[in-house]
Amino acid sequence: MPPTDLLQGTLDLLILKTLALEPQHGWGIAQRIQQVSKDALLIGQGSLYPALHRLEYKGWIQAEWGASENNRKAKFYSLTKTGQKRLATEMEEWDRLTNAIALVLKQV
Repeated sequence: MPPTDLLQGTLDLLILKTLALEPQHGWGIAQRIQQVSKDALLIGQGSLYPALHRLEYKGWIQAEWGASENNRKAKFYSLTKTGQKRLATEMEEWDRLTNAIALVLKQV
């Protein structure tokens, strides 16, 4: 199956959820989303890094330099307290949206 295009705003939710598990560098975030989605969601650098910068600007994530698993210098991102609250809000909004869409799709 080809990769799926993401709804606008969904990438932020996926990043926040991924970082809720543990801090990650950018490539690790993209790989985790791809792995968990069974290759249905492929996040390109052209989408990922602007989203990371946007989330950092909003104060939902923070970044610090560290060494990656192959000993390369990498920026590691983690959720802030504000980001944890935002993730909870985003998850509630996602549930509401998907439930509403399901109701419409189930109509005969």
